[in-house]
Order: sequence, then structure tokens, then C-alpha cells
Amino acid sequence: MFDLILDAFGSNITRRALIGGLLAATITALVGTWVVVRGLAFFGDALAHGVLPGIALAAIWGYDLTLGAMVSAMVMVGGVNLVNRTTRLADDTGIGLLFVGMLALGVIILSREATFAGDLTGFLFGDVLGVRSNEIRLGIVTLAITTVGLIAGHRSFLALAVNRDKAETLGLRPGLAHAALLTLLALSVVSSFRVVGTLLVFGFLVAPPATAVLIVRRIPVAMVVAVLFGWLSVLIGLVVSYHHNTAASATIAGVAVAQFFVVLTVIELRAVTRRRVLAPLH
Repeated sequence: MFDLILDAFGSNITRRALIGGLLAATITALVGTWVVVRGLAFFGDALAHGVLPGIALAAIWGYDLTLGAMVSAMVMVGGVNLVNRTTRLADDTGIGLLFVGMLALGVIILSREATFAGDLTGFLFGDVLGVRSNEIRLGIVTLAITTVGLIAGHRSFLALAVNRDKAETLGLRPGLAHAALLTLLALSVVSSFRVVGTLLVFGFLVAPPATAVLIVRRIPVAMVVAVLFGWLSVLIGLVVSYHHNTAASATIAGVAVAQFFVVLTVIELRAVTRRRVLAPLH
């Protein structure tokens, strides 16, 4: 087993992929814990798709893709807030409209540019084996910002998750806390899409935190456990991809989701066994 791991990371390409993947897993697991706790999974999915127009335009105009993704993410966040403030529609309606609209716009832009149409798969599914030094540096900076933001906003985020009205009463400014959390979510998506793609980054945002929440209840502990599950999915995914010649990013995301169902199955089997043991006693 140890030899399989050493073989998989014997080149600079796979070692950079491992570092980039671990950074992406850490960032998305930390923010994703609040996404799961707050029930923001649909928004996280929409935001992961919503960065595509900015990426497409940046690629066509020759700008940095990360900058394009950030601008697009901010437009997405602003659009959702605008719909929520100016209409009586439910939150998920505005999110759904922008989700489909932004994704469609990105695909249309790329489809009209023959030079970049072939890059659509790369934008959507990422290329963890193509991680470069500047993307690793971006991940490190984003991780630092995310960590500071989550520590500073923990009390406000927690109050907002429990009761928005009570948070308002306590003077914790739930509106500002919500905007800050969405900004951290946008940062996590933007810093991770080059590693696992705009579609698969959603798996990183939700799967490891959801798996952690099955096991623990305290949010700080859930964050640590989610990071560990994210790291494990990166390690296993890259090793499997190397030895079986599968798409690396998709394999990592698949492992992350599989972990959730494995843990869920174990928990359910333990519950069934416990009920069977206790049944004769009643």
C-alpha cells in the first residue's frame, strides 16, 4: 500500500496536484461546514456554476481566469441579494434563475469562440494535474483569509444559524454576517475551480462537511473532521487516478461523495445492530 502511494507521487506534477488538492480541500471544507449547517448547498452549487461567464470572458480577453471568476462570483452574489430584496420570491427562486442564466451565458460565450470551445470541459471539471505554483500561492493566501474570516465571524455565523432575529437582537448584524459568509464562499469557489473545476468544486463544498456532521455536532470539531475527510479524498483520488488512469478531479470528487455514503451506511448498520441487541430486553 505504501509503495502504491509513493509511486503515485513520484513526479513534480502529482506532488503539486497533491498540494493544490489539499489546499482546495481545506478551504472548501472549512467554508462548506457553514454551507451545510446553514442549508446553503443550493447556493453553493449555483455559485460554482455562476463563475463560468467570468472565466469564459477572461479566457477570451486574455485576463487572469481567477479575476474573471471572482468578478462573476460577485455578480452572482449581488444578483441573488437583489432578487431577494426587490421581490417577494423565495430565496431558492432567485438562486435558481441566476444558476441557470449564468451557466447558460458561460456556455454560450465559449461556444461562439472556436478557440476556447474545447476548454469548456477543463473549466467545468478542472485539471488537478495541471496545478501551477501561482495557483498554490493563491490557495495559501485564500486559506489565510478564510481562516481569519471564520474565526472573526464565528459568533455571528453561529447566531445567524440558530436564529436570525435573536442575532439581530444581540447586535450581531446578521445581514453583514450573511454577506461575509457568502463572500468567503465565493473565495473558496474561485480559489478551487482551477483544481477540481466549477462543477466538481461543489462536491468538495458539501461532501466532506456533510460526512463530518454525521459524526460530530460541534461546528469547530466538524470543520476539523471535514478537512480530514477532504484530505483523505484527495489522497485516495489521486492514487486511484494514477494507477487506474481515471480523470483525477472527478475521481477525487467521487471519493469525497463515496465517503459520505460509507459513513452513513456504517452509522445505519450500527443503529440496526443496537436495536436488535436491545429488542429482547423489552
